[in-house]
Amino acid sequence: MFFCILFIIYLLHVYGSTVFSRLPSKRICKLEVFWSWKEILNSMNTTYPKYELFLENILNVIMLLPLGIFLPLVYGKKINWKVGLLIGFCISFSIELMQLVLCRGMFDVDDIIHNSLGFLIGIVIINKVLLMNKIS
Repeated sequence: MFFCILFIIYLLHVYGSTVFSRLPSKRICKLEVFWSWKEILNSMNTTYPKYELFLENILNVIMLLPLGIFLPLVYGKKINWKVGLLIGFCISFSIELMQLVLCRGMFDVDDIIHNSLGFLIGIVIINKVLLMNKIS
């Protein structure tokens, strides 16, 4: 029950900070896959490398990682990594779709990839921990 409450609170925090805390603006879409990494790599030979974009990508991975950790704890068992990836994708896609529909941020394919990856990393980490606890 404790992990279920943590999962819900954290999920609400994620939606709040990525969608509902933003002011409405223009509807923006970035559909090119890995556009952010291309910009980061292209900026490395310039005077002003795009470190902030690199940091944003890393933070997008980290953002859903706790949810990936909490979910198996809510169920009390390991979750298949494919199922975890699908759940992470659905959560991230719903965030991006809400940003698009409500004009509260940019619909960004890279964000979906990074968030889903973070969720998957959380699932893999906690699956390893649950497996170690079963063995010992």
